[in-house]
Amino acid sequence: MAEQNLTKLAYQTLQQGKSLAGLAHKGLSTKLMEFFAPEAIPQISKVDREILIELRKSMSALEKVDWDEAEKGLYPKSQLFDAPWLEWLARYPLVWLDMPSTWTRRRKRQIRDLPKDVKEDSYPDYYLQNFHHQTDGYLSDYSAELYDIQVEILFNGTADSMRRRIISPLKEGLKNLKHKKYSEMKILDVATGTGRTLQQLRSAFESVELLGIDLSGAYLKRASKYLNNREGEMVQLIKGNAEKMPFEINSIQGISCVFLFHELPKKARINVINECYRILEPGGILVLADSIQASDSPEFIPVMENFRKFFHEPYYLDYVKDNINEKLENAGFTNVKARSHFMTKVWSAQKPL
Repeated sequence: MAEQNLTKLAYQTLQQGKSLAGLAHKGLSTKLMEFFAPEAIPQISKVDREILIELRKSMSALEKVDWDEAEKGLYPKSQLFDAPWLEWLARYPLVWLDMPSTWTRRRKRQIRDLPKDVKEDSYPDYYLQNFHHQTDGYLSDYSAELYDIQVEILFNGTADSMRRRIISPLKEGLKNLKHKKYSEMKILDVATGTGRTLQQLRSAFESVELLGIDLSGAYLKRASKYLNNREGEMVQLIKGNAEKMPFEINSIQGISCVFLFHELPKKARINVINECYRILEPGGILVLADSIQASDSPEFIPVMENFRKFFHEPYYLDYVKDNINEKLENAGFTNVKARSHFMTKVWSAQKPL
């Protein structure tokens, strides 16, 4: 019991430390932007004290769920502390050095400031832009190296906690495939990026075959370096578009998709959902995680509005108003469920047997 309490205290201390570090970084970076590039600051709404209180409560609830699910054995407690801290610390100065170019893109409204060697005809047009004013978009090694630490700062250290919310519905959904053992199943992570979600899945589903697909070769290289230098089976990583995936019909038992849908236009969202339905085995489970929406978190609408204005997220406004439940059901999914955790909403949907 004493060891358990000590581990819980260590986890809580870590989360509080990450939260304070994220807040401190954003506060200082905003002050610097106000001084050096005031014209790059968008007109955002003031967030009332009541909303900030609700955000803190929501973050605390996320922390509790994260710990409780580890306690139940849905994933090992070691996962709560699993992050490449030394790598992130070494890269942190690059986050500051990258800021002036980000401010310039904001000020000039440059949204297609991409590497010169990018073969644009290899990507859908909506992908060829600097989401959240990020240097090189998703199309360089430099961008891939900074992405994870930038996301942790953005969410005040809760990004991994929010990603883990897919594990419980995935485990629950795979129970429908009673004729298969875990060793006979495949889980595909769509838009896998740098592989953070895949690593979480690997420690939660030790004997399941894991695959990842992403449009960015640079991010897949980063994912391979991160995932395949660790103990455990090799993770198969594939470069491809989630709207048309290179998998046979009924060939995958579980699909995860984290933080993709808010960066897709509506038609692409529908295409990805339909494609997930096609490749899932009957009885298989799809679990999506993305931003909260206006319908389920109306108290946080000012925060969503500020996020859209401060970062370049061209499809976000449409996403937060979109009826994802309806799109899942239109594709043929049943048993559609949704639940929100802090700034993330998680859907689970079953392909009928």
